[in-house]
Amino acid sequence: MIVSLVGLPGGGKSTVGRQLAKRIGARFIDSDAVLEERIGMPIRQFFEQFGEVAFRDREEAVIDELTAGAQDADAPALVLATGGGALLRPANRERLRDRTTVVYLRSTPEELYRRLRHDTQRPLLQVADPLAKLRELFEQRHPLYEQTAHYCVDTGRPSVATLVNMIMMQLEVAGLLPVQNAQNAQKGP
Repeated sequence: MIVSLVGLPGGGKSTVGRQLAKRIGARFIDSDAVLEERIGMPIRQFFEQFGEVAFRDREEAVIDELTAGAQDADAPALVLATGGGALLRPANRERLRDRTTVVYLRSTPEELYRRLRHDTQRPLLQVADPLAKLRELFEQRHPLYEQTAHYCVDTGRPSVATLVNMIMMQLEVAGLLPVQNAQNAQKGP
């Protein structure tokens, strides 16, 4: 089983993903971290030197590789946090939807701005008006996230533990987690 988390930059994919993986006994992988390791530099630097198209090409290859074994019953459980723009590519949307259980961590641009206003590492937010950019990204990407996701969780202001519980309950109801995991989720950390 692979659970993929999708959503805008700063929506909590990596933070929630790490905790979800711990709670369900799965391995956690952040596709952006894999990309940085492979390209040998921060994503922001790669964007500046080679552009977004080259980055998206690399990202598509990594997502294909990370999800390729999803149908193997012997493969260990995995929680995959994807980059915020991963779903811009139709191939990524198709692979994630067909090979994994996709959870959209939905956040408003205003919530994200509160979280990210001092962030200097996200290349698409290094602009004069980051809130306007987040609104633009939301308009562009929200329909893609909704189209691809099997489940949607509003991030709003719940704690990470609450978000993890919400995801685990959805996975349990869908029969993707044993009932005991979902019951343990209710107990919290």
